[in-house]
This record gives sequence, C-alpha cells and structure tokens, in this order.
Amino acid sequence: DVRLKSHVDEILVDDRRPPRATGVRLRRGDVLRATEAVVSNAGAWGTAQLLRGHRGSSTTTTGATIDALDATPATPSFVHLHVAFRAADTDAAWNSTMHHIAITDWGRSIDAPGNLVFVAIPSVIDPTAAPPGYHVLHAYLPATEPYEDWAHLDRRSDEYKALKARRADVLWRAIERFIPDVRQRAVLAEVGSPLTHARFTRRHRGTYGPAWRAGRETFPGHRPLGDDVDALFACGDSTFPGIGVPAVAGSGIAVAHSIVSVHEHQRLLDDLRDRLP
Repeated sequence: DVRLKSHVDEILVDDRRPPRATGVRLRRGDVLRATEAVVSNAGAWGTAQLLRGHRGSSTTTTGATIDALDATPATPSFVHLHVAFRAADTDAAWNSTMHHIAITDWGRSIDAPGNLVFVAIPSVIDPTAAPPGYHVLHAYLPATEPYEDWAHLDRRSDEYKALKARRADVLWRAIERFIPDVRQRAVLAEVGSPLTHARFTRRHRGTYGPAWRAGRETFPGHRPLGDDVDALFACGDSTFPGIGVPAVAGSGIAVAHSIVSVHEHQRLLDDLRDRLP
C-alpha cells in the first residue's frame, strides 16, 4: 500500500516497557498501524521532530535520546543554479566532459563558502536531456553555504532576491571559466537557495547531511533510539554507512535484513527473477 501526498505528522509510540513504535499519524488525522516496525528515512532531525510528542517521557530515557538525535551536527547547505542554454560550435572545447570543478582561490579551504563550485552538464552524454540545439547544466556550491545567512529572510523580499543574485553570480563566474558566453546563450535560469533546499527536500536547515568527521566519528546504526524504543528503525543518510545514493541504498537493505527473514528475502528475489523478461 503506497500512499502519495500523505504527510506524516508523528511516529506513534505506546506506553509499554520498553516503548514500541506502533505506527504513524498523518497530518490529515489518519492513523496507520505498523504490523512489524516503523522505518523512518526522514533524517536525524526529521525523525526527532516526528517523535516530538515523546520527549517528555518520565518513565524512560526516550526524551533525552530524542534530544540527542536532534542535536546531530549538520553540514552547511547549497546554492543551486540550473541553466538551459543554446549550443554553439565553440562547445567543442568542453563538451567531451560532463563534470567540471572550479576553485576560486587555492589559498583558501575548499569548504570555505563560495570557494568550490561543481558543474554537471548531463546533455553532453545524454542528448535527450535537452531539446536539439540546447544544453542543460546544474552548478552548485557543495554543502558550503551557511544557512545562517538566509534563515532570517522572507522568500518574497527584495533582500532575499538580491542575495540569491549575488550568490548565483559566484556560480555563473565559475561556468564562464569554460563557457565564457553562457549568460548570453541562456534561455532559462533558476536559482535555488538554502531556503529552497529546506522547503522542497524537507531538510533541516537545508543541510546536505550529518557532519560526522571521517576518522573521528562514525555514522550511527539503524536504531535511532537504540533500545529505548522497540520496532523503530531508520535508514537514509543519517545512518551508517553515510551520505550518497549507494550508502543510502545500503542502509535500506540493512534495515530490510533486520525486519524480514532470510527466507522471505529469498522468496522476494525469486519473485523478482520470475518477472524479468
């Protein structure tokens, strides 16, 4: 049973000892009961928010554990620039490469705000990504944009629009290092800010993910509250093995292994195999 446009408002936990996750409550009031477990892929901060009704528990340490989950350190956010632009004969100088990296100042750290720009032009390898005679690109500041610079702004304000233009100019200038006339050829350009990222991906402070330092900390396991709450699992980039599509997929597989028996896995694999052409 897959439900679309069904905003989850709360993870339900009962009062037994230890408490057990029993389902979810949707924003419109529906309650969906879990038969085996509740799995959250909302990230550390989103999961803590969904459990907010259990922070004050006096019979367990659940409240303190939720607060610790909510205190997970977060990486900075993004500024995105999506551009559609006309192709030209001069594109031969760069169009054999999809990915480009630009560093503004080699004397600064690569995680300094605005210093590192990633650019991807998927239409270089997939002509169907843009109409004939055009290219599309995505340039972004990779998890180096301070959310604090944006948090106080109204998205409808002139101040917000001006800051978007200034930060997008960093991206434009990076692209112009290998496509000098890209602004003149652009037919569509859209800028996404940390507020955009927070709103449309429902990410805490528009973050890329947890700021666990390699070699110093490790991503937590798939029981976000440990033994405090039974039948509650987490997957996604707030859990081991970490951030990125392969890692997130791996976390989902790990949770599935924790809930479903090996025999059931085998049955599902056999079923999938039978469906292959």
